[in-house]
Amino acid sequence: MSQGKEATFWHLISEGKNEEDRLPDFRRCERIRWPKPIIEHADEPVINVWETERRGEKRICLWLESEEYLMVLAQRKGYLLPWTAFLVTRPHEKRKRQREYEAYQRSQA
Repeated sequence: MSQGKEATFWHLISEGKNEEDRLPDFRRCERIRWPKPIIEHADEPVINVWETERRGEKRICLWLESEEYLMVLAQRKGYLLPWTAFLVTRPHEKRKRQREYEAYQRSQA
């Protein structure tokens, strides 16, 4: 908890490496209602879904590529935890996410 809100909330609306110094990202704030429908529609073809590992933990990425929006869920024992969400706008970031997605798809074939 931080300032009366779960840390996940701050990760959905702000950016920064240091938890105490995160700054609001207005583009993330505008999309605060997006995570639930993205999770609910993760099986739709417009959302690219893949698993990855970050810092030794399993993550599930949900990328609404047409809107440049990436949601990341952390897998816990028995449930998924919204971890963060952000815009993927830079060409090199898009290529990186696309490579991750394609590698995951190949590994599942």
